[in-house]
Amino acid sequence: MSYSKFTLSKAVEDFQLTIIEGDRFVPEVSPIHPTALLKDTLKETVPWAIAVSTEKARSEGIINPVLLEVKRQLKGKISVFSGEEFAVQPEVDLTGYVDFLISCSPEQLFIKAPVVVLVEAKKEDLKPALGQCLAEMVAAQRFNEQKRLLISTIYGTVTSGTVWRFLKLEGQTVTIDLTDYPLPPVEQILSFLVWMADL
Repeated sequence: MSYSKFTLSKAVEDFQLTIIEGDRFVPEVSPIHPTALLKDTLKETVPWAIAVSTEKARSEGIINPVLLEVKRQLKGKISVFSGEEFAVQPEVDLTGYVDFLISCSPEQLFIKAPVVVLVEAKKEDLKPALGQCLAEMVAAQRFNEQKRLLISTIYGTVTSGTVWRFLKLEGQTVTIDLTDYPLPPVEQILSFLVWMADL
């Protein structure tokens, strides 16, 4: 079984989690203005990704440029992985490939703890991807524990590129922000992701 097989109810049941459905948990953070590189990229790629409307186009054209901008904003002190195998505990089905992963390490040749943000890309409907993202977040939590680099909170986001929904995992409690945040504009999404990744 891989991460993609997890529904929200299965992830909650298998890992004995408690869900809090709520409002925004990210504090008030100042919008981050994108570099000219990201602005120019998104000006070209957002209409293209929407027109093509595949998960791959949205991942490559919108999500990846935004995550690389987070790395740029944090002066390269994080790493961004795309399509990487993340086999943490295969015996409990925490194995498979993640769409995107952010680690608070500049090491880019392999995933190094602590892993802080998991990003699950979807073509349109975000709700079915919540379970997959949550399973990946539990895997990140356990990966960090295995490496003895404990951090209190793991973040996740499920996104189509143009719509973003955020989750956080603290201990056995997962909070799901039920607000869907649009892109464009990119400033708020950037500020959220930078805040999450800046340990």
